[in-house]
Amino acid sequence: MTDPHPFIAGLPKAELHVHHVGSASPRIVAELAARHPDSKVPTDPEALADYFTFTDFRHFIEVYLSVVDLIRTPEDVRLLTFEVARDMARQNIRYAELTVTPFSSTRRGIPEQGFMEAIEDARKAAEAELGVVLRWCFDIPGEAGLEAAEETVRLAVDLRPEGLVSFGLGGPEIGVERPQFKPFFDRAIAEGLHSVPHAGETTGPQTIWDALNHLRAERIGHGTSSTQDPRLLAHLAEHRIPLEVCPTSNIATRAVADIERHPVKEMVRAGVLVTVNSDDPPMFGTDLNNEYGVAARLLGLDERGLAALAKNAVEASYLDAAGKRTLAAEIDAYTAGWLERTGR
Repeated sequence: MTDPHPFIAGLPKAELHVHHVGSASPRIVAELAARHPDSKVPTDPEALADYFTFTDFRHFIEVYLSVVDLIRTPEDVRLLTFEVARDMARQNIRYAELTVTPFSSTRRGIPEQGFMEAIEDARKAAEAELGVVLRWCFDIPGEAGLEAAEETVRLAVDLRPEGLVSFGLGGPEIGVERPQFKPFFDRAIAEGLHSVPHAGETTGPQTIWDALNHLRAERIGHGTSSTQDPRLLAHLAEHRIPLEVCPTSNIATRAVADIERHPVKEMVRAGVLVTVNSDDPPMFGTDLNNEYGVAARLLGLDERGLAALAKNAVEASYLDAAGKRTLAAEIDAYTAGWLERTGR
């Protein structure tokens, strides 16, 4: 393919690793910053480009939390959620599992029930008005410790919104050991939620093993360091445990030094089920369409290869069986039509 982007733009897609607040576009962030002028976040969308330039992962977390601080009312939550879905619709994202960190909002004073009602109202409106199906992953901010874990699982279990499908763990990995969160994941899993922690983004493969063995991970967020351990790669491939790979994010946070050395190629060669995702797209100057373009170049994918990558995300998702069949068929029909029109 000389230019994969026209094909990618129309390709129906699912996204599995994308953060709620981290998906706020410069337009949304600027509007929220204008609502809350005491914030240090710029109100000029162009100035946000410099603000979203990170020196390392720790700096990224600091900037991320400053944007979190702009989400102060249920109305802010609803605005953010629906506008994120609008940006997804523009990319032909049909289904997304949005990682939501309710602790970061409720600890800042947003009423628990108001928060749940806001995301659910936006979810239903997004499906009805935009054709985007949203589901939630409630995420423990690991840097906030066990208090945050206890609060997150309580909110997930006691106030469980209809769209909630999974339970995660994000934030810095260094100094935040996975095993300590086992009781909270056990409780979430007992309530029927899927386990999808981040692991191996900025630490070694042992963090991924810990997520598998202690948190009973069904999917791994990032998993960048998995290629350092051939036994781990073989385990992931044999048990069809998907990796949620976010190439541009890994460069922006310095988790990977150079895009040409991104380990996604080794993951695919090992037979691991790889999905491509955008993580915190506006903060990293990307979106899911761009990430598919990056994957096309790194993996040498043509239209059929990109369609197969899109179907990986459908397979790895927690969409219901009928929804998976429908979306996979839509991907196949789109690809067949494109190949027929272009004579490929």
